[in-house]
Amino acid sequence: MENFVKRNIGLVAHDANKKDLIEWCLWNSNKLVGHKFYSTGTTGKLICAALSKKHPEVEWDFTILNSGPLGGDQQMGSLIVDGSIDYLFFFTDPMTMQPHDSDVRALTRLCSVENVVLCCNRSTADHIISSPLFLDASYKRIRSDYSSYTKRFANQAVVEEAVESVNQLEKEDE
Repeated sequence: MENFVKRNIGLVAHDANKKDLIEWCLWNSNKLVGHKFYSTGTTGKLICAALSKKHPEVEWDFTILNSGPLGGDQQMGSLIVDGSIDYLFFFTDPMTMQPHDSDVRALTRLCSVENVVLCCNRSTADHIISSPLFLDASYKRIRSDYSSYTKRFANQAVVEEAVESVNQLEKEDE
């Protein structure tokens, strides 16, 4: 394909959904060849092993992070913020409370903030990988501009108020 672009794909699955994500990757393996993968611990090892078994001739490009609850979710979040993830296929288990649920929520929030495509189940994953945009080099993700948010305290008034407040407290202590 002349217009092919290498995508950076995050792969994460809760325990109850690992088999489903592995099957999905195997089913779509021909569309996944040539991309770069980042995956949390166990999920990544299992998917890489399955893909290598199906396609031993392919050298899959996997970076395996820590297990999700052991910091892997946060590592994935950091990659999202750095702009290193184009798609996150995160097959979640909505029926089981996760001990690291706050990390899970943070990941989904970061995908929204950074305008990263997030697929939480097989149906959305099927639709995304079937989209012509998935392999289209001309498609570029537009990152949101949060400069007004990050600069909201850049004005000198906040600094002057803080200095004045501390000076006032020091006078009261004398």
